[in-house]
Amino acid sequence: MKKLRVGILFGGRSGEHEISLLSAASVFKAIDQNKYEVVPIGITKDGRWLTSSDAERLLHGKPLESERQLRAGDPEATSAAAVLQSGESVVVPPEPHKSSMTAFQTDAPVRRASDRAINVDVIFPVLHGTFGEDGTIQGLLELADIPYVGAGVLGSAAGMDKDIMKSLFRAAGLPIVKHVSVLRSEWESFPKKVQKLVETKLKYPVFVKPANLGSSVGISKARDRKELSPAIEEAAKFDRKIVIEEGVGGKKNKAREIECSVLGNDKPEASVPGEIVPSAEFYDYSAKYLDEGSQLIIPAKLTKAETKKVQALAIAGFRAVDCSGLARVDFLMDPKSRKIYLNEINTMPGFTSISMYPKLWAASGVTYAELISRLIQLGLDRHAEKKRNQYSR
Repeated sequence: MKKLRVGILFGGRSGEHEISLLSAASVFKAIDQNKYEVVPIGITKDGRWLTSSDAERLLHGKPLESERQLRAGDPEATSAAAVLQSGESVVVPPEPHKSSMTAFQTDAPVRRASDRAINVDVIFPVLHGTFGEDGTIQGLLELADIPYVGAGVLGSAAGMDKDIMKSLFRAAGLPIVKHVSVLRSEWESFPKKVQKLVETKLKYPVFVKPANLGSSVGISKARDRKELSPAIEEAAKFDRKIVIEEGVGGKKNKAREIECSVLGNDKPEASVPGEIVPSAEFYDYSAKYLDEGSQLIIPAKLTKAETKKVQALAIAGFRAVDCSGLARVDFLMDPKSRKIYLNEINTMPGFTSISMYPKLWAASGVTYAELISRLIQLGLDRHAEKKRNQYSR
C-alpha cells in the first residue's frame, strides 16, 4: 500500500520561529513512518522556502549550505515563484473542485535539488503565530488545492486576532473578560485619551496584548497608570491593534489558568481540562519556554460540573470562530467566585510531545502518534468536504 506523503511545514517569519522548530521536530520523531512518507518543508526567518537537506538543516538549527539573500516571491527563491514570474505553467487549477496539478509543479529548469517541485498529498503546517496561524499560509494552500491540517482561512484569521475573536465569542453568548481595543495610531496620537478610556472601562490590574501574536509575546501586566504606558508601548511593537483586558481576580487574587484541547471538524470533541500554575506572575513567554518551575496539572482540579462546563465552552468557542482540526482553548477562572471566562483560542498550539495540547489528549486516551494521524485524516476529510462545493453554475 502506497504511503501517504505528508509535508511537515515549519519555521516561518514570526516571532515563534524557534517554537515551530521544536514542534516540528517532535512531529517528525513521533509520526508513524510505516503509514507516512515525510517531506520536510522549511521557511526561514527571512521568508525563504527550503526542502530536502536545507530544510533538515533549518530544523536542527544548523547553518544552510548556501546562504542566498532571497525572499519568498523572488524568482530565484522557489520554483513556485519562478512559475508565477515566467507564466510558463499553472500553479493552481482554474476551478478548485477539478483535478489539480501537483503543488508547485513547474516545467522551469531546476537549479538545485531543494528547488524541485514539492509533491505531497497533505501538508501539516506546524507554524505558530504570524504568517502561519493567521490564515495566510492557509490561503496559499487553498489556492494550490492542497489538503492541510488545521483551521481554514477564516478560523485561523479569527482565532489569531484577539479583538475579532472576542467579538465572535460575545456574539455567541460566551463569557469573556472586560476589555477594550485600541489602534497603535490612536495611542501615538492621543495617549491621554486612550489612558482615560482604559481607566473608565476597566479596573487595574490590566493585561496588555498585541491583538495578533501568540506564545505570550509582547504581553505585559499593568498594575497602575504608571505601568500602563510602557505596557502599551511594548504591545505596539508587535501589532497595529492592541487589546487591554481587565485582570480576573482583581488586585488581591490571581486567576487560575485552565486549558482544554479540542479535536475534530464538524463534530469536535474536548479533552480533559488541565491547569497551568506559572512560575511567573502569569504564563508569559519566559514561563512557557525558558524558566523551569511552571506546573502543568492534568487533569485540572475542578468539580465534575466545572469540567463539563469548560469542555462545553471549549467546543462552543471552537465553533464560534469556525475552527477545524485542532485548537487549544484557554480559560481564566476567578479563584474566589469560581466564575469561568473564555480567554482565547489557539488554532495551532505548541505541539511538542510535552506541550499542553497533546498532553491533554494523552490524558484523555489519545497517544501523541495517534493524535498526529487523526489530525492528518481530519485535514483530508475537510478537503474532501470542500471538494463537494460547486464554484460555477
